[in-house]
Amino acid sequence: MSGPLQGFRIIEMAAIGPVPFCGMMLSDMGADMVRIDRKGSPVMHPDNPVNRGRRSIALDLKQPNDIDTALQLISQADALIEGFRPGVMERLGLGPTPCMDQNPRLVYGRMTGWGQTGPLAQAAGHDINYIALTGALHAMSRDGQPPSPPLNLIGDYGGGAMLLATGVLAALLESSRSGMGQVIDAAMTDGSAILMSLFHGLQADGSWRAEPGTNMLDGGAHFYNSYTCADGKFISIGPIEPQFYAALLQRCEIDDPAFQAQMDTAQWPALKQKLTALFKTRSRDEWCALLEGSDVCFAPVLDTHEAARHPHNKARQTFVTRDSITQAAPAPRFSRTPATIKGPPPAPDQQRNAILRDWLSDTN
Repeated sequence: MSGPLQGFRIIEMAAIGPVPFCGMMLSDMGADMVRIDRKGSPVMHPDNPVNRGRRSIALDLKQPNDIDTALQLISQADALIEGFRPGVMERLGLGPTPCMDQNPRLVYGRMTGWGQTGPLAQAAGHDINYIALTGALHAMSRDGQPPSPPLNLIGDYGGGAMLLATGVLAALLESSRSGMGQVIDAAMTDGSAILMSLFHGLQADGSWRAEPGTNMLDGGAHFYNSYTCADGKFISIGPIEPQFYAALLQRCEIDDPAFQAQMDTAQWPALKQKLTALFKTRSRDEWCALLEGSDVCFAPVLDTHEAARHPHNKARQTFVTRDSITQAAPAPRFSRTPATIKGPPPAPDQQRNAILRDWLSDTN
């Protein structure tokens, strides 16, 4: 066993979306993660790497005996993470009050879309709705078209799971000093809003236009964009700084004086058209041979299979194959207590006896 969270015990109430992703990160970092599955309820995507590294016990949370078992486990935990609508854990008898009565040092992490309070708190929703409400989705529109969902990376994962993980880790650090736990209200609306902090600042100083697709970072700039190559594949460029932009012009042998007006937004559409024509003259591999590894700020646009085979990712072992599934290796990387994948996703109730033995033997 390794990882900076070795020795910490964390309960994960089985859920979908950000909670299992947060659980994956905490497990990779060494925490002993026990997932409480609902008896008779299948786990979503049971073989998905996002569920790796836990142990599972299945409980019927409508039965008093199983509620007692859950409370016993929680009494031995350093933290708990859950992703139900507000009030569900309370109705089960597992809300913060009874849990923290038994375990005052418990860090109780709550993950929702809209938050524990507010007029939408009880409404159903998904990633696309949460990032729509906070302005993040609007900022990704282009050419007057409806914005495309950016997978579920912003609400569920960046603004959800990683926000919850940060809160749990901060609260565990504080608890180690105070001996007291606390409740964390992590909302995907809050998380996606804070991810937009830079753009609120740019808007305030007049550097960000409300019309999507007209700004430097949203596809408006010719020098910060992706382009189609002769073979139908794509490349990305992002030389914002003048010296990097000059490297792009030099390597691509661009001597058109119009390109000297890099930051003239009125010229961006025309310059984008010129680069579109230029990048269609060679294949993606040919552009890689010319530009990759230089100061042009360049990378090919790879699919997931290609990404796992790219020399840089292979050299860093960014992807690993475990249980016949290629998946991302644990991150970030620690010099002294390396994170590791502790095992494949468990089947519900797979480690019941071991969990009860390991967690409760000292209390019997």
